[in-house]
Amino acid sequence: MSRSRLLYIDNLRWTAIFLVLGMHAADTYSPLGSWYYVDRRPLSLGSLLFFAALQMYLQSFFMGLLFFLAGYFVPSSFDRKGPRDFLRDRFFRLGLPVLFYMFILGPITEYFCAHSWTSTEPTSFTNEWLKHIRNGEFLQENGPLWFCLALLIFSLFYVSIVLLFPRSNTTQQTGHPPNTLQLIGFAIAMACFTFIVRLALPPGFSFLNMHLGDFPQYILLFSGGILAARKHWLLNLSLSSGIRWLTIVLPLGFATWLTILWKGGALAGNGRAFSGGWHWQAAGMNLWESFTCVAICFGLLVIYARKFNSQGPLAKFISDNAFSVYVFHPPILILAARALHPMAWPAIPKFLLLTAIAAVVSFVLSAVIFRRTPLLRNIL
Repeated sequence: MSRSRLLYIDNLRWTAIFLVLGMHAADTYSPLGSWYYVDRRPLSLGSLLFFAALQMYLQSFFMGLLFFLAGYFVPSSFDRKGPRDFLRDRFFRLGLPVLFYMFILGPITEYFCAHSWTSTEPTSFTNEWLKHIRNGEFLQENGPLWFCLALLIFSLFYVSIVLLFPRSNTTQQTGHPPNTLQLIGFAIAMACFTFIVRLALPPGFSFLNMHLGDFPQYILLFSGGILAARKHWLLNLSLSSGIRWLTIVLPLGFATWLTILWKGGALAGNGRAFSGGWHWQAAGMNLWESFTCVAICFGLLVIYARKFNSQGPLAKFISDNAFSVYVFHPPILILAARALHPMAWPAIPKFLLLTAIAAVVSFVLSAVIFRRTPLLRNIL
């Protein structure tokens, strides 16, 4: 595929990164997420449902979409470089940003911006940083760079599988993409896999800041991206099929989501049954997440491929700086939220303003400073 045919994937990637930034802005004001710094005040039922819908819909697909897009570029990179150079490149482009965040940007964010490091007595940044290293906290504090760490691990598994089973690395001629029944089967398999994993893990369990209860989706979509590249599926996606998935699943899905919350007792404070275990609420929410994920990812891939396969100067600027914004947005968003704290605005307008400010400042600083810094520009 020529570079011009990949512009829609670049546009999809920076769109998803915008959504990541918006998700963290929502976490600041919503009681439903976790974030370095929060500014939470009592919400009306309408505002609570707004944030619940926004965050649950975003959580259902946006990171999975990024894993799919990352997986799509793995086969061509592996074929071009071979296993040794492929892994060396992955360690450089994924491992170095993770280390930079764990040892430099993360500690600066926690100590100076979020004030989220706690100590029994006041002490200096250097002492807190050393304690952060000694007690192993740095292993869990990679911020949004957990995504890069997961991609590095997935890449290691990909190389191992290809070396053990060379036939799995064969590129096929252009084939037909999955049909509706196959996509339904994929969504059901994702839901079952997720239910089993969340059944076995404590609610909210994380390892190296990776929430393993969400990884069935990430593994399947990363694998789906690899398969799509090997079989050239993206060349034959049907616009009508993608729009049909969105127009059927999203309205029906929203009604289903409200019904599950209402009948499952979420509005009455019974939230634990949704996070895992032998509960119909957990199974129902897993099904909802999986079908929503498949519908939105498939629909966005089709729509962007047909309607957003070009870039003007603004889109190119955003695309070039998107990964840098992904890395650096936490301290910028936190400082913007602190600046907005005195404003007595309702939560929703404040969330929208915070998202806009953090996005503009992050992209400007990325272009003017971060990607021009000698030690950073090679990994951003």
